[in-house]
Amino acid sequence: ARARGGAAATAAFLERAAELSPDTAQRTERTLAATRAHLDAGATDKAATLLRTAESSGLDEFQRAETELLRGRIALVRADDSEGPAWMLRAARRLAPLDPERSRESYLEALETSLLVGRPNGVMGRVLAEAKSAPPHPPDILDALDILTSNGHRAAVSLIREALDGARGPLWTRHPALAIILAAELWDPDTHMRIIEWLLKYGRESGSPLTLRLGLAQAASAAALTGNLDEAMAAIAEEEAIADATGAPPVIYHRLQLAAMRGRREEASALFEAVMATVTATGQVASNIHWANAVLNNGLANYREALAAARRATADGELFTAGFTLPELVEAAVRCGDHAAAVAALTSLTERTEACATPMGLGIAAYARALVTGAENDYRESITHLTDTPMLPYRARAHLLYGEWLRRQGRRQDCRPHLRTAHELFSGAGLEAFGRRAAGELRATGETARSRTDHARDQLTMQELHIARLAATGATTKEVAARLFLSPRTIDTHLRNIYRKLGINSRRQLRDRPDLRSAD
Repeated sequence: ARARGGAAATAAFLERAAELSPDTAQRTERTLAATRAHLDAGATDKAATLLRTAESSGLDEFQRAETELLRGRIALVRADDSEGPAWMLRAARRLAPLDPERSRESYLEALETSLLVGRPNGVMGRVLAEAKSAPPHPPDILDALDILTSNGHRAAVSLIREALDGARGPLWTRHPALAIILAAELWDPDTHMRIIEWLLKYGRESGSPLTLRLGLAQAASAAALTGNLDEAMAAIAEEEAIADATGAPPVIYHRLQLAAMRGRREEASALFEAVMATVTATGQVASNIHWANAVLNNGLANYREALAAARRATADGELFTAGFTLPELVEAAVRCGDHAAAVAALTSLTERTEACATPMGLGIAAYARALVTGAENDYRESITHLTDTPMLPYRARAHLLYGEWLRRQGRRQDCRPHLRTAHELFSGAGLEAFGRRAAGELRATGETARSRTDHARDQLTMQELHIARLAATGATTKEVAARLFLSPRTIDTHLRNIYRKLGINSRRQLRDRPDLRSAD
């Protein structure tokens, strides 16, 4: 079953094997294996029931540590249980004298899981403090994180890169969520894409809903941050279909990123409010919501709201989100006349991006610096760095900011090409708020921005868009149904609605539409 990628079947067979085992030790081991398998299959309640069964039998120290790790994983995904990190840290301490390497892996799992579900609650500080007392060991990711938090990016970057590559193989094959966060800390979209490709491949081959959902959520996140809203919507629709099929709540952060980039005020605000209510009730960190609010309001030119949101996002200090919020904080602070806040944010951003030295980070930092200094060379440097990166929204912003600066310098002829480029990039990708901002700047120069042609994403729901793009590749109704855990009849109903909304009547016409050709 495991070789076929049947996660649920694997869990069922292991559970049955445990029931049929007359030997107590074998029964316990198989029960713990079944518990892990049910967790991988997304069946948290079933895993919890089996774990209680295992705990009622005699356990050795290794098995006690395993039950504590599993109890921690279960607690972290349940909104009403805040003891997850405590259980996992207890397991790591128990393993320290028995198996130091496994103990460090347990510390990493505690940190990764708490970050993944948005409930860090100071876990990193506790993990790093306890890991320092471990016996001598080869440098690893815990050491890199300790240096990052105590000495900053310049001191930690080389260790983080070594840890990502890993002497035992890439870190993401063991701790994918943590690897994703570290790739973001390095401002490294190429490594991020390598992790996503592995997650999607392994998730589909293994049949693990959790791995596949993480891969799809990250694919949506990367697509939103690179301005490919169609791919983002398709990945979100598939992730939600898997979550619905397994009875798990859908992941949220990638939907926030899509809404922020798309820039529809009412739609985004309603989503942010709903997610904030959930986050508040469950004790999760809200930094992703604040980052998304900052991006949205900078696009809408609501700079005071953007500044307040950016300050809240950076105050949380969470990995990835704090760093990515700094450019938003710089722009909002400059527009609001808060020079001290802009300089402080720019200093932090520069320390991070210069240490990492990727074109993406250097380009974003250059336009943030230009906003503070007003130096034309900084605007030009930003465009040069970002030209060959996949980060379309940030490339477009570099042109927009330079064009705005040129217009305010009275250089009307010079500003138009940059404003035109920004508008074409934003509007072509469907980044509506920033697109309107660029169009307004163009109008101020006496030039009318060209209107954007209708796109399928503006007429279809996320699920309909995903179905349309899959059908456009030649996938049959049965194949689409299997991928989205729906019945063929439901897919046919969706296709009829898609044809009606797009004003077409066949799959061939779907294939002929250029806005539906890029599905995988």
